[in-house]
Amino acid sequence: MASVLAQLAQSLSRVERFGTSIARRRRLAAVLCGLLVLFVRAAEIPRLPIPEPSIHDEFSYLLAADTFASGRLTNTTHPMWEHFESFHIIQFPTYMSMYPPGQGLVLAAGQVFFGHPWWGVFLSTGLFCCALCWMLQGWLPPGWAFLGGLLMAMRIGVFSGFMNSYFGTSLAGIGGALVLGALPRIIQHPRVRHAVYMALGLAILANTRPFEGFVLSIPVAAALLFWMVARKPGLRVSITKVALPVALVLLPAALATCYYCWRVTQNPFQMPYQLGRDTYAVAPLFLWQPVRPEPVYRHEVMRKFYVEWEPRLQNAVGQNSLDGWLLAARSKVSPAWYLGFALILPLIALPCLFKDRRVRFFLLSAPVILAGLALARYTQPRYLIPMAGAFYVIVLQSMRHLRQWRIRGHQAGLLLVRVVCFVCCAAFLGQVIIPHPDSPYPGNLDRAQVLRRLESLPGRQLAIVRYTPDHSVHQEWVYNRADIDHAKVVWAREMGSTDDRQLLRYFHDRTVWLVEPDQQPPRLSPYIPPQ
Repeated sequence: MASVLAQLAQSLSRVERFGTSIARRRRLAAVLCGLLVLFVRAAEIPRLPIPEPSIHDEFSYLLAADTFASGRLTNTTHPMWEHFESFHIIQFPTYMSMYPPGQGLVLAAGQVFFGHPWWGVFLSTGLFCCALCWMLQGWLPPGWAFLGGLLMAMRIGVFSGFMNSYFGTSLAGIGGALVLGALPRIIQHPRVRHAVYMALGLAILANTRPFEGFVLSIPVAAALLFWMVARKPGLRVSITKVALPVALVLLPAALATCYYCWRVTQNPFQMPYQLGRDTYAVAPLFLWQPVRPEPVYRHEVMRKFYVEWEPRLQNAVGQNSLDGWLLAARSKVSPAWYLGFALILPLIALPCLFKDRRVRFFLLSAPVILAGLALARYTQPRYLIPMAGAFYVIVLQSMRHLRQWRIRGHQAGLLLVRVVCFVCCAAFLGQVIIPHPDSPYPGNLDRAQVLRRLESLPGRQLAIVRYTPDHSVHQEWVYNRADIDHAKVVWAREMGSTDDRQLLRYFHDRTVWLVEPDQQPPRLSPYIPPQ
């Protein structure tokens, strides 16, 4: 038994030496982390096909992608817009997604260059894992940075919602990785390219997750200011190699963002997200804001979502007490979604980090970031993706300390670290090898099936959707292309005899269908006009 364990230890040591030799070639290591994600996910397509959109955010991002792919920044409000109202989409003064444009541009690139928006998700997720490894190389030795990139790729690169949805997570992760990865490089050896990387990361965050990006930028700016004052790199270095390159990137990016807001909302300083919330939402975004008066809703399903079911409203009420706030705060900062339970184990060595200069920035930044996130009434773990690199730095540095632990002369810490890595690899290989009976992110397959059937019919189609009173507000069917009038299939809400007759007159050249999503299975039948 002892000989077997000794041989196993030797084999693991050889694997570690091989990984370290690759990690010394930093660019190759970062690229390999991205390629691992892309190759495995591409090989899984027969068993895990391109996902269908399901949640409201995905359809909203796809509208932005279709708009950008058509060469426009926004769309004219449709004459029949009341029938097309849907979640997270503004109708006035233009028809467009309410979300920042970053993810829409990524999906549009996939649609234009590869024929489907998901390929933008595919490539951006691989690039995210590559960028995360690059970021870790700025804080940790090459071998540990490479290990972190591989663990991230296995944990969330292939089988998670990062890769298998459209709601825009990987691009924000790239932005956070560029900001956090550029910071130590600027402090150690300031270069113009590092300042450009940081500015690009900030611009990406401003157009994907602006609030979380702003919270992250506060400790980063403080660290740069401390470096300029304490290290005294010199006025010339500070301006020419840091401040000026950052300004030359951020100023055009800010002007472009303001121009986009002006085209969509007719106000360069009002984001579409603000307009969308002001138009439909009741629950406030931040703790100091009161609950808004209920607006006039033309559709009951939207009233139920914003007034009764929206998680923001539930948290807004719950966080008025200390117990409710603490309960919500736990979900805001939960790292398990990024790390997995196996990578939580090394945090037993977390006390060792309080004297570790390598991670001092993250420990000092934690109160600032937590205080900023505490101001938001509602935060999902995926919103914190700009800080994902910080989680991995802390875990990997904890693993480095844990590796040195000994119990009665035995390398117990080394064994624990190897067990953690083995569990992560085994879980990943299990997902690759074992067939998936059902996709973990199937999307709204019923809607997709009805859409394919309508698209296969000759001529253009109009699908009028009728919900039952107990319809789930999270299964929305009424979403349309950017150019509604020229779309093969138009989805519309049933509103009543007078309004529906106007809709039918407008689309008089289309075949009209009644779609009843709440029937089992969903029913598609010829539409009988109201008398």
